Amino acid sequence: MSEFHHISVLLDECIDGLNIKPDGVYVDGTLGGAGHSFQIAARLSTGRLIGIDRDPVALAAAAKRLEPYKDRVTLVHSNFCEIASVLRELQIEGVDGILLDLGVSSPQLDDGARGFSYMADAPLDMRMNNEDPLTAAEVVNTWPYEELKRILYDYGEERYAPKIAAAICARREQQPIRTTLELVDIIRSAMPASALREKQHPAKRSFQAIRIAVNDELGSVEKVLRDAIPCLNPGGRLAIITFHSLEDRIVKNAMANASKGCTCPPNFPVCVCGKKPQVKLITRKPIVSSNEELEANPRARSAKLRICEKL
Repeated sequence: MSEFHHISVLLDECIDGLNIKPDGVYVDGTLGGAGHSFQIAARLSTGRLIGIDRDPVALAAAAKRLEPYKDRVTLVHSNFCEIASVLRELQIEGVDGILLDLGVSSPQLDDGARGFSYMADAPLDMRMNNEDPLTAAEVVNTWPYEELKRILYDYGEERYAPKIAAAICARREQQPIRTTLELVDIIRSAMPASALREKQHPAKRSFQAIRIAVNDELGSVEKVLRDAIPCLNPGGRLAIITFHSLEDRIVKNAMANASKGCTCPPNFPVCVCGKKPQVKLITRKPIVSSNEELEANPRARSAKLRICEKL
């Protein structure tokens, strides 16, 4: 891949939502092409930006893009779910904003060699960090039928999960499944003709499910939601972009729970739980892309932005 070019989703909405202070400290936990980070850094004077990404290719590209602001930017090779330990190592006690864009970046999708795409033939990889041990090939060729069915249904919301999982298991008994297009053929063979005529590519849901499993994406989201809010200074904001309903549900519920106070039963005369609200919700409903953005970047169609503020 010669160039890491990525169109940032909901860019203006994120920048506005973070309510950036020129002297603040901010974290972009999913640096990617640095589109969001570039705009954050441009608004800082004495402030600081911490950019985190698990993909070394993205980090290298971001370093070039953020060169004009290198005096205020620190780049870290890590997973966004490790935000608390990253800030501890940098001796930063609190930050004024955290941004997480949970989508796979366009260069990762478009680089056929990385195995994310069902449109290009490549080894079954799908790792966001190529130093991680688990690959899509291992998932497809070694995970038991019940586990394959579970991830296809839970992570991909694939209604043909049982048939697709069975087809994968049947094929791998004959020979290992090695490439993306081999997997696409297996998925197609397990689906009825009516499903193959749908507008959405028949392998889209299955590839999403396997990618989520390989990178433990939902586990990372759950962990960062536990750790991110305590990292914020009072008045600091957490802004998260999701791209599918599973992630959005996790983010929505976590922010809602953090915004609630007492959880004692209504018939208790006094509070005994001692629970206080940690945040206030800035967005009651998610912010979605405008029609203008969708025309310029169709991949933004499923993006949802939720924001909360530390009390």
